[in-house]
Amino acid sequence: MAVPKRKTSKSKRDKRRTHDRLKMVNIVDCPRCHSKKTSHRVCENCGYYSEHEIIIFEEKGKKKEKKETKEVSK
Repeated sequence: MAVPKRKTSKSKRDKRRTHDRLKMVNIVDCPRCHSKKTSHRVCENCGYYSEHEIIIFEEKGKKKEKKETKEVSK
């Protein structure tokens, strides 16, 4: 089994770990309904992504339900 000859220094160890950090989520305004959403994702409020309706909501009283989640892309 491979065994290191020398102790790994704190500097070397920390340089290796530079990519292990968490990345911030990019939150933007939806151009259609102006609610907050993650970028490059379908808006959960209106169901649109890049001016295309992806999720069709069916109105039942005050509650919104998902009807379809299918659209043909170009």
